[in-house]
Amino acid sequence: MNPRVWKWQFWQQIVLSLVLGVAAGALINNFGGGEKTAADWLDPFGDVYVSLLKVVVVPLVFAAIVVSVGRLRGVGSVARLTAKTLGWFVVTSAIATAIGLTVALLIKPGQGLGKLASESATTDPVTWTQVLHNLFPSNIVKAMADGNVLGVVTFAVLFGAALVAIGPRGERLTSLIDDLYVVMQKVVWWVVRLTPIGSFFLIGSVVATYGPSSLAPLAKFTGAIYLAVAIMLLVGYPVLLRVFGRVSPLKFLRNSWPAIQFGFVSSSSLATLPIAQRVSIERNGVQREYANFAQPLGATIKFDGCGAIYPAVAAVFVAQYTGVHLGIADYALIALAAVIGQLGTGGTPGPALVALTLTLTTVGLPLQAVGYLIAIDKVIDMARTALNVTGQLTVPVLVARSEGLLDEAVFNGPPKELTSAPSTPDETGGTGGTGGTEEAPARDRAAEPVPA
Repeated sequence: MNPRVWKWQFWQQIVLSLVLGVAAGALINNFGGGEKTAADWLDPFGDVYVSLLKVVVVPLVFAAIVVSVGRLRGVGSVARLTAKTLGWFVVTSAIATAIGLTVALLIKPGQGLGKLASESATTDPVTWTQVLHNLFPSNIVKAMADGNVLGVVTFAVLFGAALVAIGPRGERLTSLIDDLYVVMQKVVWWVVRLTPIGSFFLIGSVVATYGPSSLAPLAKFTGAIYLAVAIMLLVGYPVLLRVFGRVSPLKFLRNSWPAIQFGFVSSSSLATLPIAQRVSIERNGVQREYANFAQPLGATIKFDGCGAIYPAVAAVFVAQYTGVHLGIADYALIALAAVIGQLGTGGTPGPALVALTLTLTTVGLPLQAVGYLIAIDKVIDMARTALNVTGQLTVPVLVARSEGLLDEAVFNGPPKELTSAPSTPDETGGTGGTGGTEEAPARDRAAEPVPA
């Protein structure tokens, strides 16, 4: 192995940064002031890295959706692709919720606990009015400034459809937005090169702040979350990929690992979106026109970890801890709230609290108990987000396979190094994962292999 670390493969650099981050966090937790030191010296640098990724999300999502709406018409029915994508979102979320409920009922995480110290938990219950407001903001500039990505997606779909409807007069603006997308992808590539450094500070802060002792009072709950996530990650998605996608689950996990890994350390689906898009196109072989539509949509409303497994396990925990009996109808309501309520969450750290509030309110469980879970939220949020990202990458593969939009040569080939410069249309004829103005027909572009 090359002694110069910067010459190592990307995954090796990240593994090294995680190991060093855990070691540094453990030392700080035991000898260096713990949470205060982490807040003063680790959190600022980790937050800067995540902020660098988030700052490109809104223009990236807007440009990708606008351009992809027009191009989707060249690769299949827009309505059919959208319906299939949303349908698989619901199916996989329902499976994740069922796994969460089953694990919670078997492990019984809320039984046998003494009095837990409750931290403050303030959140506004999600209402359908709020969901509609998020979907259709009155001010798109304010929506962009507030990080309302759901509203940005809706506006971008309408904007892209309008550009298609006006015909040739919209081609110049479409080309400019396409150029914007290429620029955003270049910025993302620069930031991705900083991932090993960002990972060190992110994981180091978690270990330094919480340490092993913080998990003791809620060890069963934490274990239930991680077990349910592991089952969905290693059994649920692989079965769907094998049966319906007719692809190798192991190859999918190998290809998707950079995005899953970053989702784990960043605890943010939106921050992971730029990496996930490149993984979907350049490693999983999903045709770019469809991936540029499905990945931003998934990062906005698809949360199998935060919006499905976590509310299911936490609702059972709260019921058991407070002595409230739940019947079959209550479990059905929990599942319904977990699946549908994902529209009210966002792809940033913290949406699980909103999803849990909605679920507890639906079945009449006390919201005060949410405060018991706040202390370990960051620890379990890493696993939840990793599962979110995995689900967001799984559905495009399933839909692309059913629509003939999956390039098996790319999927089964050697994984492309994501820290390489984004491909340009001149190099690949437009097949690279960074967008660009293509001249070849969509079907021809999909068949061209991406260079490893």
